[in-house]
Amino acid sequence: MKKVFAAVLMGITLTACTNKQTTNEDMNTTLQLTQEWDKVFPKSDKVTHEKVTFKNRFGIELAADLYKPINADGKLPAIACSGPFGAVKEQSSGLYAQTLAEHGFLTIAFDPSYTGESGGEPRYVSSPDINTEDFSAAIDYLMTRDDVNPDRVGILGVCGWGGIALNAAALDPRIKATVATTMYDMSRVSQNGYNDEGDSKEARDEMRKALAEQRLKDYRGGSYERAGGVVEDTTNMPWFVQQYHAYYKTPRGYHERSLNSNEGWNKTSVLSWLNAGFLKFTNEIDNAVMILHGEKAHSRYFGITAYENMTGAKVDLQGQDANLQPLNKPLAEPFVVTRGNKQLYIVPGATHCDLYDGGEKSYIPFDKLEEFYKANLK
Repeated sequence: MKKVFAAVLMGITLTACTNKQTTNEDMNTTLQLTQEWDKVFPKSDKVTHEKVTFKNRFGIELAADLYKPINADGKLPAIACSGPFGAVKEQSSGLYAQTLAEHGFLTIAFDPSYTGESGGEPRYVSSPDINTEDFSAAIDYLMTRDDVNPDRVGILGVCGWGGIALNAAALDPRIKATVATTMYDMSRVSQNGYNDEGDSKEARDEMRKALAEQRLKDYRGGSYERAGGVVEDTTNMPWFVQQYHAYYKTPRGYHERSLNSNEGWNKTSVLSWLNAGFLKFTNEIDNAVMILHGEKAHSRYFGITAYENMTGAKVDLQGQDANLQPLNKPLAEPFVVTRGNKQLYIVPGATHCDLYDGGEKSYIPFDKLEEFYKANLK
């Protein structure tokens, strides 16, 4: 089983809008941006859509899809979305952004540095520092738009980008409201393995040696070996890997630019996470945070721990160990606990990937997201 977890970790861990079509020349960008609709979800007739770009403080140009409610006037509250980890803006984050725009927000879904349509070389690497900066760069962009109220800006991160969103919120006080949905703590899973089963010096030393050998191999070969995305054959794989396959490898969520749908991250991309003291200051976040997770999500323990670290309060999930998977007694209704402006919301019956796109039962509580953002982006 440890080999299975290691394989999974290496593969998965890693201008107001008009109806005129915007071209790359109009945007003064060197990025190659697809102008036709190529999302894994249908285009809404309730919002307008355009491609935009902006740079982070490392000089990397990021590509984003901007969604805006039709006939919206004045300065709007705005939300920047990204994730899941290894996905692209045409997948889950774009769905969140478009739907939130239908609820009255100006939104963007962006590709992180080194991935998707965004810039950065070498390709297919991640970084706790640079990816946290990507969110703050999105805030820079939104706050300087004429149609955005700069005092009403928030973020939303999916999966691994849920943890990155919390890290950004701890660093950047301009972020007035943060949602981390179906979150991973990428440093924890990189350092300790799933469910902390590899939390030992011996296990980490084994990874360090393998990664040291891999980077030397890459250097000698002049290219970066890829870890592989979600596996094709899920026989004898854990049930959550089968769920990843059902999203990333089927028409439901497959996209040609998605790392998880194809060849995955560079193998050495995990190096930065293996040595990162991530989420250290989340207990110092003053602004509002909502952690949204599924009852049946294998990753629920990341969200529970994050909420407990932020608030200092132990979560009692109806008399059950909140980290237990599965629960002894299934939830009959949403489990919601609030401490100050921090909220934990557990969706009954939902798995990790159900909160990517709603799954078969529309599990994503967009009405609750709207309520949270409107209450805190003011």
